[in-house]
Amino acid sequence: MTLKIHKLLADGKPSKEAIDTFMEENPTFPLVEDTSVTFVYRGEADGVLLQHFIYGLETSQPFERAEDTDFFYLVLELPPQSTLQYKLNVIRGSEHRWILDPLNHERARDPFGANSVVRTVGSGRPEWTLPDSEARPGDLVRVSVQSEVFNQERHVVLYLPARFRRNRRYPLLVVHDGHDYLRFSDVKTVFDNLIHRLEVAPMIVALTNANERLTEYPDNPKHAKHITEEVVPVLEKDWPLRSEAAYRGLMGASFGGVASLSTAWRYPGFYGRLLLQSGSFAFTDIGSNPRGPAFDPVVKFVNAFRKAPGRPSERVFVSCGTYETLIYENRSMVPLLQATGMDVKYVEARDGHNWVNWRDRLRVGLSWLFPGPLWMVYE
Repeated sequence: MTLKIHKLLADGKPSKEAIDTFMEENPTFPLVEDTSVTFVYRGEADGVLLQHFIYGLETSQPFERAEDTDFFYLVLELPPQSTLQYKLNVIRGSEHRWILDPLNHERARDPFGANSVVRTVGSGRPEWTLPDSEARPGDLVRVSVQSEVFNQERHVVLYLPARFRRNRRYPLLVVHDGHDYLRFSDVKTVFDNLIHRLEVAPMIVALTNANERLTEYPDNPKHAKHITEEVVPVLEKDWPLRSEAAYRGLMGASFGGVASLSTAWRYPGFYGRLLLQSGSFAFTDIGSNPRGPAFDPVVKFVNAFRKAPGRPSERVFVSCGTYETLIYENRSMVPLLQATGMDVKYVEARDGHNWVNWRDRLRVGLSWLFPGPLWMVYE
């Protein structure tokens, strides 16, 4: 029990006035004291559960209730520099209602909605992910690509850096799930800030999306051909891009990480830079795939890649959260990638499988793959 909660409950059942004072003296929740995190809910309920998204802890954690009060609390021990996303499950009779923490204003969004976010000591939102009034913004331009592979017109959103000039030539980074990176990882703000600070080279970023990502992303030859033989040539024809592999990259998270690696594997030497975030690199040594049928093509690809990786790129950045179910697979990939002779950088963070984690790793990844005039050094 933390010091503040211990003080509140020291005399047994706290009075309404004592709880009111406690809430007024601590306007921000959860309370973070060293490695202890105290979650609080106040209101009529038969029970409250913490529903979190950290692999390694029980997903559902019950709150305790101060006797004969509407005050519920839960104390968790979390290491420093941890980030946790969660919801509260408020129980009234047979009704279970998942809600955002009404006492916590920090939120993270994803395709399924929003979650509350708590950070332990040493883990704050990086200031370079926030809008900077001094950073001149880049532009977003919609481009159409006629795909013979998929027999349809597809759309790409191009990020053009501030001070874009037609008489310059730029690196190209192709991003999988680009729309989600825009909405949930503030990627335009990140590029604006890192380019403004000279940490990342001015570049053109192609934000792509799949119609059926679970089908197209796990080593689908149609997808690899579409990106490499349709999207990139159209962009190179219409925009001032560098043609050397060292100035051409792929980026993606989760299944998008699989798509990035498998596309480079099918076109070795074409993409010189890969940024792989929490890649869903499921594989089997023996037995069957335990992750379900959606992962069957992933397992087939990763097993084949582990057997004959070749040298699909020159430089690879890999990141993963230690609180993800995929941490074992990503750790296992690093020595394999290094053994190919590629230059590999691997970063872990105490976070889960989410867009905040992926956003917060972009600075170290992008500045290592595409360094700007200010050469950043990370220890």
